Amino acid sequence: MTATADRLYLRLSSDDKNRLRRAAELHGLPVATFVREAALREAEATIAHPPEARRGSLAARLRGRVTACLGTDEIMKLTRGE
Repeated sequence: MTATADRLYLRLSSDDKNRLRRAAELHGLPVATFVREAALREAEATIAHPPEARRGSLAARLRGRVTACLGTDEIMKLTRGE
């Protein structure tokens, strides 16, 4: 394991902290190691398979606003690169 150079602080409810403590105990790991490994696993999975923009996402809403202001002919010109 490499030496850690930075810290990440989290705010957790007592219940969440107890759940993490219990899970770490079951794995025989310190809580910090358990949380770091779980977070890094999730980060790698997300990077490998990024979530697509959801219908209600900011990007989707912004796209909707732009196209709502344009007529069909203008949209077709933009998609053709004219």
